[in-house]
Amino acid sequence: MPKRLIVCLTGMPGAGKSTVAAHLKERGFSIITMGDAVREEAKRQKLEPTDANLGSMMLKLRKDLGPGAVAHLLLKKLERDGNKNNLVIDGIRSIPEVEVLKTVGDVRLLAIHASQDTRFKHLTERGRSDAPTNADEFAGRDKRELSVGISEAIALADETLSNNEITMDELKDRAYSIVKMWLEEPAR
Repeated sequence: MPKRLIVCLTGMPGAGKSTVAAHLKERGFSIITMGDAVREEAKRQKLEPTDANLGSMMLKLRKDLGPGAVAHLLLKKLERDGNKNNLVIDGIRSIPEVEVLKTVGDVRLLAIHASQDTRFKHLTERGRSDAPTNADEFAGRDKRELSVGISEAIALADETLSNNEITMDELKDRAYSIVKMWLEEPAR
């Protein structure tokens, strides 16, 4: 029996990962967001879901439980839910997270790239509680993301998509073309 496909989306905050994830959900994938796992843990610990608190929580989890810590939280959630579908994981930050996920499926890593201007615009427009309010907060968030290994995940991606100067529909179509190719390949 072939393992399920797990499409791991990586990229800097605001690059377009959530847009691609939502589109794959429309195509039958189950979706899990790495940030949601961190937000759930923050809620469990009664922390306000601000960027600073969520960032500190992410770093603490990795410090205490290792660089694959958030992926381990996701595996526990998958086990509780009994989810065996093809998955899209939104927000992979490191290669150790990918390695953890390889234990339950055929993992492919798709990096979404966008310029700083594009990403800042996306982050402020989506209106989440952890959105940066100025350039300094934005730069700090990028620095934190880079500190946990996201640049390695981006560099080692199976495929990379640019989300600069294209429409949302073009991003979705290009991403699905890649994923469709992966679905047609034998599991690795």
